[in-house]
Amino acid sequence: MAFFEYLFRLFLSPVGLVGLAALDSSMLFFLPIAVDAAVVILSARHHDTFWAFSLLATVGSLIGASVTFWIGCKIGEHSLENWISKQRLERIRCKIKDKGAVALAVPALMPPPFPLTPFILACGAFSVSKPRFFVTFGLMRIMRFGAVSILGWIYGRRILAALESNTFKGIMALFIALALVGTGYTTYRVIVTTRTRNEGKTSSATKDAA
Repeated sequence: MAFFEYLFRLFLSPVGLVGLAALDSSMLFFLPIAVDAAVVILSARHHDTFWAFSLLATVGSLIGASVTFWIGCKIGEHSLENWISKQRLERIRCKIKDKGAVALAVPALMPPPFPLTPFILACGAFSVSKPRFFVTFGLMRIMRFGAVSILGWIYGRRILAALESNTFKGIMALFIALALVGTGYTTYRVIVTTRTRNEGKTSSATKDAA
């Protein structure tokens, strides 16, 4: 339990919030509600600087999104079905092809458990303009976390006792621990998918040369 307590305190610090938001926006982790809960708790604890936590969460989200976007670029459009269901992929494809990074506006504002990372991954795979992507994503996330931090500033003290209970701490820390284990598997899938794609390209080039 002491380890879980340490993890809980770690992610409830300014630096920890950046890391938590980065993990949540990457495809390697999925921590529903964890970032929002951290922003609420920190805004409730630090009334005078509550506005800073929306900025920190946004910075973390941009870091995590850049990793997911890069992975999308690496695996390519034809490997997306290994990560996203065919039906969802087709919907995402239509939105991104028609609107590009603008298609991220609504998903980036949606609260958890809305799956945002498939959109980010697809934007990378479909070669969406990077400046447009990151500007759109950043603006939407700061609006989202700004609203959460304001709610935390207003109502946070009323729910702080419940969020800081031992039960909540244990659940929160368990989510983090499970995510740390899960990242190994996801990273392995990224490596295998990328390697398979590269081997396929090499094989095709060899056949063409022959």
